[in-house]
Amino acid sequence: MNKRTNVVTFRGKPVTLLGEETVVGASAPDFTVLSPKFEPFHLEESKGKVRIISVVPSVDTSVCDLQTRRFNEEAGTLKDVLILSISVDLPPALSKYCAAHGIENIKTLSDHKDLDFGLKYGFVIEELRLLSRGIVVIDKTGIVRHVEYVHEVSEHPDYDKALSVVRQLL
Repeated sequence: MNKRTNVVTFRGKPVTLLGEETVVGASAPDFTVLSPKFEPFHLEESKGKVRIISVVPSVDTSVCDLQTRRFNEEAGTLKDVLILSISVDLPPALSKYCAAHGIENIKTLSDHKDLDFGLKYGFVIEELRLLSRGIVVIDKTGIVRHVEYVHEVSEHPDYDKALSVVRQLL
């Protein structure tokens, strides 16, 4: 398994990312995650749409909460764009979170079971079994057009840059 160091820090300390680094121009690998109702979701199901994958460690933290809310708001202004928020939170926790915070415009998904997304896209923090924070933008044909691995996990991603890429794809 691929291990990468010196890419991200958690609370200022370097951590190891597991999996393949995702690069712009590559074909987006299919993956399987779980919906809040424990139903499998495959990236291939959304073929033909521009997709934003918002990657967060856990919706129970302030920055993850704000990132999820931000993309939920943005989803209302982006037609033909599917926004996926992926964490390792358990499906029932995602369900409760969405109900409590009115998250209805994006799909919240759990990578807890197999870390299939995290390993295929290089977001798994080995030391914590959490996903690192980031954003991936995939075009309608399945090509990665933007990737951000946020250097310090507790900081926000560059929303404006990712959204600019998305708008260029529409």
